Amino acid sequence: MGLLARVLTIVMALLGGVVFSQGPEFAQQYRQRIGGALDELRKIVDAFDSQAVQNGLDRQEALSVYAASPEVFLRNQGDAMRRIFERYDRLSAQQRELALEPPVTRPLLLLRRPDLTLAKNTWNDFVPAVPVDLAGLIWGQRDASWAGQRQPVAVLRVVE
Repeated sequence: MGLLARVLTIVMALLGGVVFSQGPEFAQQYRQRIGGALDELRKIVDAFDSQAVQNGLDRQEALSVYAASPEVFLRNQGDAMRRIFERYDRLSAQQRELALEPPVTRPLLLLRRPDLTLAKNTWNDFVPAVPVDLAGLIWGQRDASWAGQRQPVAVLRVVE
């Protein structure tokens, strides 16, 4: 292997390690966003439930009142609240799953079932970090090894 090929192999390995070591950091920032989203959704859910109870209804009965309304606006509002409850439940379940998942496999969980809105916003605001925890180091080392095994000649062909 020539000097250029060795240098390219090392550069690819380092670049792969740096890029893939960000997986756990992305998962951490995503988890923080879930927490913030749930805090805000919880306020809406609690206010709705409280108003329902004040009127002698539970959540499902209150949603049924919206659904049975002759007013399109109120039916639409009921549908919107139903979607809020569903999203709250989905995010709560994902937050629990992420808390139980070992840090090293959290990025894989996000790849399987991300909340697309949260993932997009996390990516837009993502701030890379130096991986100082075990998960970041494992991801960085694993993918640096993978990138280092790629053939530098193939990289040169792509660059040309």
